[in-house]
Amino acid sequence: MLLATALAACSRSGNQPAAASQSEVGFIVVKAQRQAVTTELPGRTNAYLAADIRPQVGGIIQKRLFKEGSMVKRGQPLYQIDPASYQAAYDSAKASLQKAEATAASTRLKAQRYAELNKIDAVSKQDNDDVQSLLRQNEADVAVQKAAVKNAAINLQYTRILSPITGRVEQSAVTPGALVTANQTTALTTVQKIDPIYVDVTQSTVDLLRLRRELASGQIRKSGDNAAQIKVVLEDGSTYDHVGKLEFSGLSVDTGTGMITLRAVVPNPDGVLLPGAYVRAVLEEGVDDHAILVPQKAVSRDLTGAATAMVINADGKAQQRLLTVARAIGNNWWVTKGLAEGDKLIVDGLQKVRSGDTPRALDITDSLQKDLAKEAADAAADKTLAGGQSTAAGAAGAK
Repeated sequence: MLLATALAACSRSGNQPAAASQSEVGFIVVKAQRQAVTTELPGRTNAYLAADIRPQVGGIIQKRLFKEGSMVKRGQPLYQIDPASYQAAYDSAKASLQKAEATAASTRLKAQRYAELNKIDAVSKQDNDDVQSLLRQNEADVAVQKAAVKNAAINLQYTRILSPITGRVEQSAVTPGALVTANQTTALTTVQKIDPIYVDVTQSTVDLLRLRRELASGQIRKSGDNAAQIKVVLEDGSTYDHVGKLEFSGLSVDTGTGMITLRAVVPNPDGVLLPGAYVRAVLEEGVDDHAILVPQKAVSRDLTGAATAMVINADGKAQQRLLTVARAIGNNWWVTKGLAEGDKLIVDGLQKVRSGDTPRALDITDSLQKDLAKEAADAAADKTLAGGQSTAAGAAGAK
């Protein structure tokens, strides 16, 4: 009886692993795909052109000739300074010029007569030399007075302060009746051109070195010739409608932060982007034609924090793999080591299986792709709705 009981117990204990080994799991077949190498960087928007308006002559502001927040064109008058004193200076300079020209004309005739008389010795050589010298002095006086007239005309012109660029004018710092001085520190107002607009972002030298190394090794290839494109993500998480182009990459590293400045030019026809706004720029750096993307739920972490996954090997047994993960792409992990195209990656039922088990595996590749496509479509619809609301709000604010 004791022997029979022991044999029955051994039989039951031997059947437990077999039952566990028949746990049902779902797997997908790993496939390589084309994936753009992108980097999302924080940044700020800056005006494409900005001009602080300051007076070049002093005086009393008579008029403000623009509406705050409106668009102004290059050469459009913005302020009028009282021109009375400058008009008087201009008139005085013109009168002095006329006087100098009259004196020079009289001296010129006298010099011509003396030159003729000197040929026949009718006047002394000394008298002729004095007259010729006086003519040159009078002609120099004419030149001086012409310069004075030109300077007075310039100062008179400066009493009408013009916009040097086309753009949107900000609020005015002065009102009619205010006294301003030439080249003062405080600007009267500022004109900014915001279409297109700059987006300045920073990238660490670590990421830049990694990218160069991957390009040199052939792991990824360039996405374009020289000008990489960027997509702008607004503060509310929506994607801006227009795509920008990277125009400048910094030549030096900031010693305080270890970052390099990148500058992109982004179209801004509706005025949605305003100078100083916080945005995120998605920069497309290159393309990996053989990227391995796997669902995040298929990857777990061990006690050391290393990424691991379970696959079905050629013998139909579960096998644990140690992975190297580059970054998250949506709901997927970008795996650079540990998986290859054609591997059967366990996605569902990971808690039911251990390494070495022989589970009952079901291929769920097609159903998972449909679910992911539906989630992506829903997310895109939500983002489009949010972006439309943001654009409408920005256009209303611009108006």
